[in-house]
Amino acid sequence: MISFSVIPFATRAVRMPSRARAVWLTITVLAVLVLLSARMDAQGRGRQGGAPAEPATPQAAAPIDLTGNWVAVISEDWRWRMITPAKGDYASVPMTAEGMKLADTWDPAKDEAAGEQCRSYGAPGLMRTPTRLRISWSDANSLKVETDYGTQTRLFQFGRVTPPAGQPTWQGNSVATWEMPRGRGAANAPRTGSLKVVTDRLRPGYLRKNGVPYSANAVLYEYWDLAVQPNGTSWIVITSIVHDPKYLLVPFTTALHFKKEADGAKWDPTPCSARW
Repeated sequence: MISFSVIPFATRAVRMPSRARAVWLTITVLAVLVLLSARMDAQGRGRQGGAPAEPATPQAAAPIDLTGNWVAVISEDWRWRMITPAKGDYASVPMTAEGMKLADTWDPAKDEAAGEQCRSYGAPGLMRTPTRLRISWSDANSLKVETDYGTQTRLFQFGRVTPPAGQPTWQGNSVATWEMPRGRGAANAPRTGSLKVVTDRLRPGYLRKNGVPYSANAVLYEYWDLAVQPNGTSWIVITSIVHDPKYLLVPFTTALHFKKEADGAKWDPTPCSARW
């Protein structure tokens, strides 16, 4: 930068009197110093005491606040979500022939005897149940979602997550990211965005209490959005997409709704059940 600024001035100053040349050189040096100072200031912005600013944690960078107590509001698919459907009632689920064949063998007594009474409480089916949620930050990089129906705990981990060792579990391994809208709004506009969660390493279970299956290769994609009504009521809307080519002809997509409660007074943990 100095070579492009000083040399032209110095060249033009050759034919000037020595006093004028000295003035031009002084102006040039001052201009260079100002530019260098501005660049150093820009590079140092966001630092304190010369140390680089720490990147914001997922908790600090959250565009929406999902913490608190929430209750499922079931206004659709009531007969499959509020009660245990009859065996063979697989309507609305795009099952493969293999999936239907397996579902036809459903026997809650056998599940209980095998200690498999939590098969409908795995992540792909859990959020469609009549449950309450208790959401909190386990740490700055992990969002914890607890359910009172079946007393389950899901952990959404941000960043590079090493899959846990051992066997797959009902809640699997969930990797979370914040999804922000493209472009920039006004400087003082509230932050907004969605939570994306991808869950795999799942123990085989049921999408529906009456034995509609998902396999160990199923992957659950979720998009959590927050909506606040003019009266101040807050809602979580979850778009749930289950991919399982073994038992589903196409991805099983549903929308789930949770309303925020003032506190946890109605929190009522119950164990898994193969029947209700």
